[in-house]
Amino acid sequence: MSRTVKQPIGQKRLTNIAVVRLKKHGNRFEIACFKNKVLSWRSRVEKDIDEVLQTHTVFSNVSKGVLAKSKDLNQAFGTDDHEKICLEILEKGELQVADKEREVQLSSQFRDIATIVMHKTVNPETERPYTISMIERLMKEVHFAVEPNKSSKQQALELIRELTKHFPITRARMRLKLVLALNKKSALLERLSAWSAVIESQEEANKSFTVVCQLEPGHFRECDILVRDLEGRLEVTSMAVQKEGDGTVDEFTDGEEVPSKASSKSGKEVLGETSVVNKFSEAFSLDGAVFGGEGKASRTADVAEKELSQEKRSSNPAPAVKQQRCNTCNAEVGDSKQYREHFKSDWHKHNLKRKTANLPPLSPEECLADTDIVEPVNDLNEYSR
Repeated sequence: MSRTVKQPIGQKRLTNIAVVRLKKHGNRFEIACFKNKVLSWRSRVEKDIDEVLQTHTVFSNVSKGVLAKSKDLNQAFGTDDHEKICLEILEKGELQVADKEREVQLSSQFRDIATIVMHKTVNPETERPYTISMIERLMKEVHFAVEPNKSSKQQALELIRELTKHFPITRARMRLKLVLALNKKSALLERLSAWSAVIESQEEANKSFTVVCQLEPGHFRECDILVRDLEGRLEVTSMAVQKEGDGTVDEFTDGEEVPSKASSKSGKEVLGETSVVNKFSEAFSLDGAVFGGEGKASRTADVAEKELSQEKRSSNPAPAVKQQRCNTCNAEVGDSKQYREHFKSDWHKHNLKRKTANLPPLSPEECLADTDIVEPVNDLNEYSR
């Protein structure tokens, strides 16, 4: 009896696919796409539809291979043209991804949001930006969760408003250059002062007034409208004014206040600094008149600095160093460095020999006397040989 292998004809296996799903009019419609191509199509990087779709067919269930009915397609989309429906599902549908892919996507977007926040914020005290790792730690402390359907910039702006409620962080100011007619100078400066703008420079030339200022981003649209009404020109020279370097932030818990620098100093240090200031004033002035040469002033400053350092040393005693103990010599020998040096000493070596002979350890003085007695005996033995 002959056996024939029955192979299905026209069967198309869909493997390694990404499913895009769209629910409409109570029915579910799915299309099979290549992985990592859907996002490229939506960001307009990929423009060839054949590189995105595995098949130009609309399914009701891709995993089971169930095709969508023409009746349902006409009811939901108004047509049964699969290519047009595939394009609509590709634009509006929800991409089904695996757990690992979703985790990678969320972590990448989390990093993007933290980067945007870093570039748009500063420490209000130092006007320096925070590091990316510090921003990520603050995001975790406020329990920030990434929303894949929202843009990173929109979520970053919402996050900044949330962080300003709990931590010392603010939006960085924008640097603007405003040019308008000279007779409208007063109106502009009045509005800038109302917005608490920081004016960096002013210049008047050829009946025109130019001002460079730093402005809060929240007042940018109002400033733009004002400059247009005054028939002027506005230029954005910097989106975020930040000083060089990175800022730091302390660990904060709910209900804690940020300790000020003045309160962190001890009373003795404050009194010490006050006394030094008084000594400076006594050295440089008498009845409001300044006296003393340049060399005298420098000597007085040196004396004051020395007294300040001595007072700080007395108010902050050095912490006690942990003493290391040698069991062989039965004595404390100092810190770690002295402990290592002790092992190279003759005292330790002599007590080590006595320990092997089951003899008690000796003090340094006893060891020195015992060594003086032993050495002549050794010399005599060597001479008799």
